[in-house]
Amino acid sequence: MRRWFTIILLFITAISGLSQGLEWIDRQENYQAGIGQNARIPIRIRNTSDKPQTFIIRKASGDLNPNQKGYFCSGADCYDGLNEITQRLEPGQTASNLFFVIETGMTPTSNSFRLEVFQRGSPQLGIEHAFLINIEEKPPRSFVFQSRDITVHDIYPNPVTDQHAYIDYRLSDESVKAKVVVHNILGSPVAQYEMIASESRVKIQSEELSSGVYFYTIYLDNVGVLTRKMVVRK
Repeated sequence: MRRWFTIILLFITAISGLSQGLEWIDRQENYQAGIGQNARIPIRIRNTSDKPQTFIIRKASGDLNPNQKGYFCSGADCYDGLNEITQRLEPGQTASNLFFVIETGMTPTSNSFRLEVFQRGSPQLGIEHAFLINIEEKPPRSFVFQSRDITVHDIYPNPVTDQHAYIDYRLSDESVKAKVVVHNILGSPVAQYEMIASESRVKIQSEELSSGVYFYTIYLDNVGVLTRKMVVRK
């Protein structure tokens, strides 16, 4: 009897050790997106064990309309048509570049999904994440600065979880030199982008920025006219 109790106890301990080797960070149950967008759902998993592990990330269920798509992306590489991907993590490492991407289509709707992550060979010890995404008509965005020379809309998305963020604008005077300068929290410039009258959008590159708080300033003829906060979250 004592022998069987010892075996069962060792078995439970082994299972507990396996299940504790994985942590899913910053799970969110509800997301919102506009029609015609690509919604990126971050998948932040951490290897909490003391040895390298290979994890399987799988779409367990999800309802998509005919004009929608759902697929996994690892960094800039996306895998359309695959219901699962693998990720190898070193001890203590957190995956920060994994996403489940939903092409929202052109019709307002709601979609529910369920993802699961588990160590390779141990699907019974995985973690599930169910979430809902509401797709709505994209409301008109109000501007954050307007003068006779320029109209500027706020940066989006913010927080920035993708490799890029955008600032829409309209520069009516071609003789005005406009630019965007991104500063870190210490005030040091980390990027600069010209705002050209023949264009209407600035693409902010965030892939080389660390997670944290930044500020962007709009300059007209080298005079700062607007400063706003930007959060990078990876």
